[in-house]
Amino acid sequence: MNKMPLIAGFLAAGLVTGVLAGQVPASAHANEVTASRGTAAAAIKPAATGGLDCNGYSPVQRPAKADGMVCAEVHGGSSDGHLWDNGHYIGHDEPTLQFYSTQPGSSTAVTWTQTLPRDPRARPTVRGPLKDVTHFFELMPSLWYSMDLCDPNSYPQTPCTPDSDSNTPSGSYPGGGSAFLELQFYPPGFAPITDALSCDDVHWCAALTIDSLECTNGFTSCNNNCVEPVNFAFVQTNGVPTGPPSPQLQDEASFSPNRSTLLMNPGDRLKIRIFDNKAAGALETSVQDLTTGRTGYMLASAANGFASTSIATCDGTPWSFRPLYSTASTANQGGWAVANINVAYEVGHFEPCTSLSEPFQIQVGNYNDPSWNECNSPYENTTGPDTSSSAEPGDGPCFPAGDTHGPLNSAPDLATGCLAADLDYDGTSYWRDWPDSTHPGMFPSPLLISQPSTVHGAPYTQMQFLTDNPATNSECSPTATAACVVPPPQAPGGFYPYWTLASGRAAGQHGGGCVWEFGQMTNGDTFGGDAQYGPPTVLSQIINLGVMDESPIMPNPDCAGHGHGHPQGPQV
Repeated sequence: MNKMPLIAGFLAAGLVTGVLAGQVPASAHANEVTASRGTAAAAIKPAATGGLDCNGYSPVQRPAKADGMVCAEVHGGSSDGHLWDNGHYIGHDEPTLQFYSTQPGSSTAVTWTQTLPRDPRARPTVRGPLKDVTHFFELMPSLWYSMDLCDPNSYPQTPCTPDSDSNTPSGSYPGGGSAFLELQFYPPGFAPITDALSCDDVHWCAALTIDSLECTNGFTSCNNNCVEPVNFAFVQTNGVPTGPPSPQLQDEASFSPNRSTLLMNPGDRLKIRIFDNKAAGALETSVQDLTTGRTGYMLASAANGFASTSIATCDGTPWSFRPLYSTASTANQGGWAVANINVAYEVGHFEPCTSLSEPFQIQVGNYNDPSWNECNSPYENTTGPDTSSSAEPGDGPCFPAGDTHGPLNSAPDLATGCLAADLDYDGTSYWRDWPDSTHPGMFPSPLLISQPSTVHGAPYTQMQFLTDNPATNSECSPTATAACVVPPPQAPGGFYPYWTLASGRAAGQHGGGCVWEFGQMTNGDTFGGDAQYGPPTVLSQIINLGVMDESPIMPNPDCAGHGHGHPQGPQV
């Protein structure tokens, strides 16, 4: 693939700012934000550690989460349709359900109900593909729910009005400056969050994350010191972050759960709300555990330490994030992240191993955590592009079963495995290890997700299947779309997980209604299995040559099969 050139830029507040192409124009500085109350606020200077780059590649700051984070996918930025972050390929895989509505408020308030999956009783095994007991953390590092948010200091560096369709892209107007919320849920089994993916071995936990993009319209210029800054805070029973959320000041405490972090049990039923809390002047995410009666929440507010990032200096300004649009119409697609009201799985981030080699150290605070870069495994695709010259330079970070990560004193990891983006498709995400039954056996039970509702309980009237797997696939580009399909042609398992819509009864739940499942479930409508994602679509009309697999937009179905047609192929 061709990488965009990294061109030295200008000096600002002591930081040398690199851009992808050209210089940041003076007009890009006109949108510096102030605190939500409208008063001037002192700039937040970047600390030695933080979240200036969600992917962990900022040249001026060490990431507070040592292995980087579950980041929003960036579409565009180079001739291959992807963003290269300081020389690193950052494509990753997010199979998605996208929902649409023209009702006012449908992009400012959404409610979901989900039931968390249960893992097999037996511990994970590493006998080989299709032979192993598999736990949920081996399939995905995060499930997330999203919403576009107003951030005038984010792509395309234009002013924005919260809760307003005046931000909709139209003609030569690229739309209002947009950040991207992901309310992320993390499975148990591979702790700690600070350099792995779980809170502990038995509980689920959740966090509010907000990614911005420090690039001008069309990726004319980006600040490589802080190209994808991220705000992060756990969902807490008291609403107080465990540490600084802002990209400038995140530290080890920001990623360390405490006694107020909402912990949830496998099998718990949750009510999830994402909405503009107008009384507080900020977006709120709320998770009510209907099984235990506990509730957690987080306000993305300046008072809680959230901040918007300057493209010029990487400095932060206290900022209360609020929804970008009023309606979840088909035109309201944030821009750089190409999504709005949706639910998605992050997949392709785990490979189980029998042994590890090529040791290296990950710095977590003042501690160097021993890690490894090479997985020795029956899953390892030795013919794939797992070499230092490819998009996937290694498998790491990798940790052994039982690892408690020294002074981090985490729960012992349940398996030996590696967490790199699986760009050669040889990990568990791309084998038939996904839920195939409503009860855990060799594989977990499925996570069950209700149809979303908005203000006054109104449903979303349209939906679409999407996957940005083409962003993961190093053989895919806008001029080579034959490889931009699922299952990926080079995947040794020949499998890609898909969505199923089942009745509550078929999914083992009491009461009516429908639930979405993900994996290889056949107890409802599978919409043609992998054919549900549709053909590759070149997104040059949105931004700079990206590719997605996407179905036609269709009426949102019910579980009796009403209101939709199968997007591609027969039902399986």
